[in-house]
Amino acid sequence: MVQPYYEVFREINELGLQLAYRTSPGGYQPFHWHEELELLFPLNGDATVTIDGITYQLRRRQLLVIESRQVHSTNTYSDRLMILCIHISKPLLERYLPDIELFRLHCIPDEITDAQFPEYLSLCQMAEELTRLYIEEAPAGFLESEGIILQILARLIRYFSVRSAPELSSADMQARQRLRNIITYVGEHFREPISLQEGADLLGLNKEYFCRFFKKHMGLSFLQYINEIRITHIYQELQNTDASITEIMEANGFTNQKLFNKTFKEIYGRTPSAVRKGHREEQEQPLTAAPLPRRLP
Repeated sequence: MVQPYYEVFREINELGLQLAYRTSPGGYQPFHWHEELELLFPLNGDATVTIDGITYQLRRRQLLVIESRQVHSTNTYSDRLMILCIHISKPLLERYLPDIELFRLHCIPDEITDAQFPEYLSLCQMAEELTRLYIEEAPAGFLESEGIILQILARLIRYFSVRSAPELSSADMQARQRLRNIITYVGEHFREPISLQEGADLLGLNKEYFCRFFKKHMGLSFLQYINEIRITHIYQELQNTDASITEIMEANGFTNQKLFNKTFKEIYGRTPSAVRKGHREEQEQPLTAAPLPRRLP
């Protein structure tokens, strides 16, 4: 699946390590999925992460792991939040843990055991070191970053891998695959008109059942989800292009100005023009990074 929205990844090596730092405000990322294992580490603010329908609080300098193909969304609460995001490819995981399908990497801050805590603290400290390398633009930074990420992966496999639970029922497996299919479809076609019937037909469901199915598993209606996807792309284009707000809106599938303004403000708390103005003012200020502490608080 194409990397969503505002994540711009750096390739660390050809084996499938990718590293990204998100620094733009308005850090809402609607539900999506990908094949890669994902590690999230907020540096200066808090976030909520929803994974397969369960919402977790992720506080600053806490590490959380999202497994391959899990449907998830993130929401941050600071206009200046920086969050470290690491993607590790399935082939790389299989290289070091050939029977990876028999295991899952379970690393959720609120579910860390007392026995795991020293290792968890070590993982967080290594994530901080990755950030220091990035901020300081250290010589051979990519080489050092690769080594640190592989150490993180080794510790995750050694201390946070658990035998997979019994297989999901066929109904649950079918539901998850349907969600991945519809999320992928919307990600590829959000700039075009998409109807409820089109979504229902894609999954082989009648329209009424499709509406109930989507709301049950995603927590919002199908049309709300489509508009959220559109809004997140519009948010980025407001900052990265000089096109008019109307042009950006229409290019991303919105035809109703009133609905667009309402949805945008609900998600970001500001109008599109205020977001663009704020971004331009930020660009005129020198970018500085607060020093990271030597120890976790």
